[in-house]
Amino acid sequence: MSSLLSTADTTADTTADSRADAADTARPAAGEATRRRLTERQAATVQRVTEALIDELDEAGYDGLTVRNVARRAGVSPATAYTYFTSKAHLVAEVFWRRLVALPDTPAAPGQPAAARVAAVVRDVSVMVAGEPRLAAACSPALLGTDPDVRVLRDRIGAELHRRLLAALTGDGAAPGRPPAGRDADLVEALDFLVAGALLRAGTGHMSYDDLAERLASLVHLVIGDRP
Repeated sequence: MSSLLSTADTTADTTADSRADAADTARPAAGEATRRRLTERQAATVQRVTEALIDELDEAGYDGLTVRNVARRAGVSPATAYTYFTSKAHLVAEVFWRRLVALPDTPAAPGQPAAARVAAVVRDVSVMVAGEPRLAAACSPALLGTDPDVRVLRDRIGAELHRRLLAALTGDGAAPGRPPAGRDADLVEALDFLVAGALLRAGTGHMSYDDLAERLASLVHLVIGDRP
């Protein structure tokens, strides 16, 4: 009987959510998710689910994480959550992506050498990561997934980190208009590997998140040297 009631409740929730989503389709898009454009109401639902993820991670960790439990914590039906997120890996990747793009670009002081500019960028990213260690640790297994939506987010995260590193390296600002060439291309590729490797190392427990910022900054100076 209890299972029948649970099924009935879920069906009712799903039907109500689906009707409300359908009613919202005529509204202007409020943002873009990995899988589709969102109305304002849909974006608010996604926001509730992504916010609930952090509390669920703190309580259950990545191994115990399920989209169903996150949905329950967010106050939506599991079917609604699965409308936006195909898996727990997709959900974790989406939240990390949102954190990264919300991080302000790192300002550079006039006359600052390249190593100092890049070190400031990796410090800012490292501090963001260290601020939510459960999320950061969950990203290591999540971003290695084969889910197509995870692959999209993995590429976006890599591209955003690359953009920040390249802008700091060349001093061209937050959105450089030219691709790197020659030594710049080699250096930014080395920095991409350095940052990705350090984040993976910390995520697998081989480095403390608290040590990540200074260790990365030190290695940045080693790689870039005295380039202006």
